Amino acid sequence: MMILRWHRHILAAVAFTVAAATPGPKASAQQPQQRTPPAARPDDVASMDAIIAAVYDVISGPAGQKRDWQRFESLFVPGARLIPTAVRPDGSAVVRVMTPAEYAASADSVLTARGFFEREDHRVTESFGRIAHAFSTYESRWTLADEKPFQRGINSFQLLDDGRRWWVVSIYWDAERPDNPIPAKYLGGGGR
Repeated sequence: MMILRWHRHILAAVAFTVAAATPGPKASAQQPQQRTPPAARPDDVASMDAIIAAVYDVISGPAGQKRDWQRFESLFVPGARLIPTAVRPDGSAVVRVMTPAEYAASADSVLTARGFFEREDHRVTESFGRIAHAFSTYESRWTLADEKPFQRGINSFQLLDDGRRWWVVSIYWDAERPDNPIPAKYLGGGGR
């Protein structure tokens, strides 16, 4: 399998560790089995703000703290996808498409061993009818005491309000790099 240069964003690093170890999709690949998600906490899915905050909350925690992957999976619609991006040494882009369960399986040991905190710094939202898209600018730190983030980027959330609750349909993300700075319009007042 190809060797890729991954950005330091821990979620992408975890996701692509799996990508390097598993074969890529084939044109004739079967659809993954769609799992029925566990019941969600009502407060986690009551609004767009709540569901995005819940995603960040579940993946964040100190070293040694197990993440609540059942809570994580409860946020996603059946068939949902998590899609990190990366850049190969030759400059071409690559993505890894995962289900929430695949993401949880690949991220669990790394997040628990190292500790990881991600928070939303700014958001730009578009919505129409029952669908919404949120460009959520994030900052990642190893501990809450870290003065500066080790990584920033944008999580592109696609969301659905089914009339009873909010669902995450997909999260597609890219990290900031020297050749890929976050535009000022996605930094809000922080503009750092």
